[in-house]
Amino acid sequence: MNHVLCGLAVNEALPFELVGHLIAAADADIADGLAGRADLSREQAADLAARVEESMVRLVYEGRLTAADVNPLTQPQAALALLDKRSGDPEWARLFAHDRDAERRLKLAACPDLPADVSEVLASDPDVRVVAELALWTTADLAARLARHPHAEVRRAVAANEATPPRVLTMLITGEGLPPAEQCLVCDGEETPYAHDPHCPRLDCDLRSGISCDGSHQSAFHELAEQALWNPAAPIEALLRFAGHPSMLLRSRLAARPDLPQEVAVRLSGDPVPGVRAELAENPAIDDTLIRLLAADRGHDVQRRLARNPRVPLDVLSDLAAATKIGPSLLPRIASASPAEIEGLARSSNPVVRMLLAERRDLPAEIRNVLANDPDAKVVKSIARHPGLSEAQLRSIVERHGVRVVAKVAANPETPPALLEDLTRHVPPVRKALREIARNPAATGPALLACLTDREARRVAAGHPALPPEVIVELLADHDWHVVEAAAANPSLPPAVMAELVGASTSGSRPGMVDSKG
Repeated sequence: MNHVLCGLAVNEALPFELVGHLIAAADADIADGLAGRADLSREQAADLAARVEESMVRLVYEGRLTAADVNPLTQPQAALALLDKRSGDPEWARLFAHDRDAERRLKLAACPDLPADVSEVLASDPDVRVVAELALWTTADLAARLARHPHAEVRRAVAANEATPPRVLTMLITGEGLPPAEQCLVCDGEETPYAHDPHCPRLDCDLRSGISCDGSHQSAFHELAEQALWNPAAPIEALLRFAGHPSMLLRSRLAARPDLPQEVAVRLSGDPVPGVRAELAENPAIDDTLIRLLAADRGHDVQRRLARNPRVPLDVLSDLAAATKIGPSLLPRIASASPAEIEGLARSSNPVVRMLLAERRDLPAEIRNVLANDPDAKVVKSIARHPGLSEAQLRSIVERHGVRVVAKVAANPETPPALLEDLTRHVPPVRKALREIARNPAATGPALLACLTDREARRVAAGHPALPPEVIVELLADHDWHVVEAAAANPSLPPAVMAELVGASTSGSRPGMVDSKG
C-alpha cells in the first residue's frame, strides 16, 4: 500500500487536475479514498470506476454514479448497490433473482421496495439464507406468509421484521396457529441430537456458536424469541410468558421492553440474576416505587444502570452517586434537569453530583463559573471543556489542579492558542494533553511540534493544518504509516509537493521524501 498516495487521495486541498492524475495511478486503496471526495466530478467518478472497478460500490453510495453509468452484467456489485439505494432499474432485480451466485441473491433480498414478482421468486429460493434475508426486510403480507415457512431460520427472520403483523408475531412466539418448523440450521447438516461446540475447530463451519438441536429445534426457537423481544411490533401480552423463562437472556430482554407492565416489572425486580435487574433498572417504564426499591439493590451494575434511567428522581440519583461509581458522563436525567433543578444540583454537597452536572455544555454562565471554581478536581475536570470559560479561568483551573485537569483544558476548543502552547511545557508533562492539543483546531505550529514527541499525538498532529509545511513534508518519510498518511492528507502540504508526489507515481517511481522547497 502506498500510504503517501492514500493520504493525498483524501486531501481536501488536492488541486482538481492532480485528482485526475491520481485516478490514473490508483489502486483499490487509493481509489477508496478518491471515491469519498466531495469535489469529485461526474467525469472523474466515471474515470475512477473504469480504472478500479472495486471503487464502484462506494461511488454509488456516495451518489457519484447512477444507473446510466452501470452495466449489471459486468458490474453486478455496483448494480446491487444502486438497487439498495432505490436507484437501480427494476429489471436488474429480475435479473439477479435468477443469478447463479447465491451471494448476489442474498444481497438482492435485502434491497428495499423489490417488485412483487421478484420477492415471490426469492421467497422460493433454494438457499434458505436468501429466504431468511428476504423475510427480515419484506412487507407485512409476505412476512405473514413466510411465518409458515418450514425452516426455523426463516421464521426467526420474520420475528425480527418490524413490518410483521402483531398477530403473526404472536403466533410465532406461542407456536399457536402455525405448523411446527421442520428444519433448522443445525439439523440441516448434523445428525440430532447435536450441540455445536462454541470453540468449534472446523474452518468450514458456519453454524452460530453454541446452537443445538434435539429434533425440536430448541436453539432456533430461543433465537426467534430473542428477535421477537427486540421487535417493538411484538405484542407485550405474548412476550410476558418469558418472565419466568429459564433463559437469563430472554428475561433480560423482556426487562428492557418499554411497554413492560408494572406487575411484571415488580416480578423481574426479584430475579436472581443481577443482569436482569440491571436491564430493568434502566427501563423508563418502571415507576417511582420500583425505582426506589432498585436503588437499594447492590447487585452488579444495578445501581449504575438505574442512574441512567431518564425518570430517576434527582434525590435518588444523588444517593446513587454516593453509593456506586458513576463516571463523568452526561446522564439523561441530568440532561433534562430544569433551571431550578440545575441550581439545586450545583449546590449539592456531593462532588459526584456536581461533576455530573458539570458534564452539561449548556449551563448558565453563573452556574458554569461556580463549578469552574469548585474545590474538587473531578468537578473541575468535567467543567473544563464547557464553552465560554475565559483564558483567566482556564489558567486558574490548571494552576489549582495541575495534571488532573490539563488534558481536559487542552481539549476545550475555545482554549486560547497561547495557553495550548504553555500546556505542552507543563511540568510534569501530560501525554494525554498532547493528544488533545494535536486535535484542537486552535493549536499553533509550536504547540504541534511539541505534540510530535508523543507517538499517538504525532499521528494526529501530522494532519493538523497549522503544522509548518516543511515539517509536514519531513513527516512524509516517517517510519509510522499512520503519520505518513496523515501528513499526505494535510491540506497545508504545499501544492508543489503534491504535484511532485503525484508526478512520481504516474512516472512509475515510488514517492518518497521530497525537498520541502519543491
